[in-house]
Amino acid sequence: MEVVAVDIGGTHARFAIAEVEHGRVVRLGAPVTLKTAEHASLQTAWQAFAAGLGRAVPRAAAISVASPITGDLIRLTNNPWVIRPSLIPERLGAETYTIINDFGAVGHAVAQMPADQFEHLCGPDVPLPAEGVTTVCGPGTGLGVAQVLRTAARYHVLATEGGHVDYAPLDAIEDALVQRLRKAFTRVSTERVCAGPGIVAIYETLAELEGRAVSMRDDRTIWQEALEGTDPLALAALDRFCLALGAVAGDLALAQGGKGVVIAGGLGLRIKDKLLRSGFAHRFVAKGRFQSMMAEIPVKLITHPQPGLFGAAAAFAQEHE
Repeated sequence: MEVVAVDIGGTHARFAIAEVEHGRVVRLGAPVTLKTAEHASLQTAWQAFAAGLGRAVPRAAAISVASPITGDLIRLTNNPWVIRPSLIPERLGAETYTIINDFGAVGHAVAQMPADQFEHLCGPDVPLPAEGVTTVCGPGTGLGVAQVLRTAARYHVLATEGGHVDYAPLDAIEDALVQRLRKAFTRVSTERVCAGPGIVAIYETLAELEGRAVSMRDDRTIWQEALEGTDPLALAALDRFCLALGAVAGDLALAQGGKGVVIAGGLGLRIKDKLLRSGFAHRFVAKGRFQSMMAEIPVKLITHPQPGLFGAAAAFAQEHE
């Protein structure tokens, strides 16, 4: 069976034709990426995708959305589109559909993808657990969090808003970072630090601690300078980001009972080499009395270029099995 897989974020909407059978994804076609700012709604973006397809559009939709899925009015977190699930058959011509939170979709991708789509980060170099909980988190525009529960018979994905739990500073530099963020947001969640835009506050905090004039830079510039190594302060901010992400990933695994952890998100893949050489692993296991337990948890990075599209199709396959 063919289905249109859609992954909608704050900046882009991605489309692909997927083939599903017996509750699993058999094939994912080449993705088509559209800018959300250039389309008034999901319907007009769907029509643009259909126009370029050159063939009939499958009458089934698997839609991943960067927003909580509640009720019949979905407002995207970083996107002005509004989606009404009850109108999907009428507006998109989809006789069957699945709509899922974006990190719920990533959870389905983690559950169905083969081992060669993951790269080892830290902990024992063994496969993800065949049973029990795998914690999934990923930095991007925000911090997505989900969990995959595997049993002998099947798997279950639980989408969460775990990126919005309180951030816990672990040293004097992070104390200063939280103080800086608290002036702007009152409550400082993990997403304020461990997501792409968080690099700005980290950079500005380090500059202030060194007595430098704080130059106003956007996150895109700081990330570029950090990854290219052209600005030592930006590179230090990236090191701090990896430390914070390791601590948060470990906290989430503790909270969820994770026997394995997967780092996802476009930013996670982008900083793969930095994560491997950073203090991520040390912070992940540094959980006091539970350090030895944390050291036994395999931590992987998902390397598939389109886990959101794959996962949306996988969610559809499971729901309509």
